[in-house]
Amino acid sequence: MLYRIARSAIFQLDAEKAHDLAIQNFSRFTGTPLDFFYRQHVPERPVEVMGITFKNPVGLAAGLDKNGECIDAFGAMGFGFIEVGTVTPRPQLGNDKPRLFRLIPAEGIINRFGFNNLGVDKLVENVKKSTYDGVIGINIGKNKDTPIEKGAEDYLICMEKVYQYAGYIAVNISSPNTPGLRSLQYGEALDDLLAQLKQKQIELAELHGKYVPLALKIAPDLDDDEIVQICESLIRHNIDGVIGTNTTLDRTLVEGMDHCDEMGGLSGRPLQNKSTDVIRKMAIALNGALPIIGVGGIDSAVSAREKIQAGAQLVQVYTGFIYHGPRLVKDIVNGL
Repeated sequence: MLYRIARSAIFQLDAEKAHDLAIQNFSRFTGTPLDFFYRQHVPERPVEVMGITFKNPVGLAAGLDKNGECIDAFGAMGFGFIEVGTVTPRPQLGNDKPRLFRLIPAEGIINRFGFNNLGVDKLVENVKKSTYDGVIGINIGKNKDTPIEKGAEDYLICMEKVYQYAGYIAVNISSPNTPGLRSLQYGEALDDLLAQLKQKQIELAELHGKYVPLALKIAPDLDDDEIVQICESLIRHNIDGVIGTNTTLDRTLVEGMDHCDEMGGLSGRPLQNKSTDVIRKMAIALNGALPIIGVGGIDSAVSAREKIQAGAQLVQVYTGFIYHGPRLVKDIVNGL
C-alpha cells in the first residue's frame, strides 16, 4: 500500500528524474530509521548456481543501480543477489535525454540510456564500501566510442578491475543502445570475444586465488538458429552461465500506446513471453551444460515460475520492481 501511494507521486515526475531521485534516497536512507519504508524480511531459499550459493533465487537485474550506489538498500529489500552496472572502462554520459519512457498501460519501459555510468573505478569503490552479504554480480560493457573491432579490449579492462570484487561477472553484448554492440553475439566475433574472456578468467583466477564465474547476457531478438549457435559457443568456451534476456526492439504488443515509437529497448510485461520463449529454446540447446538466469517481464510469482519451468535456475527483476515495488521480491520468493 505504501509503495502504491509513493508510486503515484513518483510517476508524476519525468521517468529519469524519478529514477535518479529514488537512487539518491535509497543511498541516503540506508542504515537510518527511514529505511523501514523498504526494508523487509524475506525467507532464505538457498540455491547453488555456477558454484555460488545464493540466499534466494530472486535478483535485481543490471541497469537499475548502474554505479553500485544502493547495493545495501536493495539488500535490505531481500534480493538474493544484486547485479550492478552496466559499467564501462571510462565514464560516459550516455545518449541524449529524454531517454526513459513509461508505457503504463502495458507496465513497460523503453530506455535508450546508452551505458551512462561513472566508470569502472567508481563502481569498484562503491562495491568495496557495501556491507551486503549476498552475491554481487557486476555487468560490464564497452564504451560507445570504442570501435566494435576493439570491443574485447574494453571488456577485458573491466573484467580485470572488477574480478576480485564480483560474485560473478555478466558480459553485456546485447544492449540495443550502443551502436553495433549486438553484432558481438554472432559467429567469429562471439567466439573471439569468449576465447579472450575465458583466457583472462583463467589468468585472474590464478592471480587472485579464486574463480569468478562468467555469464553472457543475450538479446531476445534472436531466431532459433542464432540461439543454437550462441549456446554452442558458450559450451565450446566453457562459459559459466547465460542471462536471458535483455530488452527488445519488438513493439508488436505496445502498438498505439504513448511512447511506443521511441527508440530503445522495451522491457516489462510486453517482453515476458518473448524472453521465456528464448529461455526455453536455450535450455533445450544447452541440455544442462550451463545454467540460465531468467529475466524479462517478471512481475509476479507466476511469471517467475514460468521462467524456471522454461529452464532458468535464477530470476531477475527490473521493470516489474518499478511497477510493483519491494513486495514483489518477497512474493516471488514465497511463490517459488
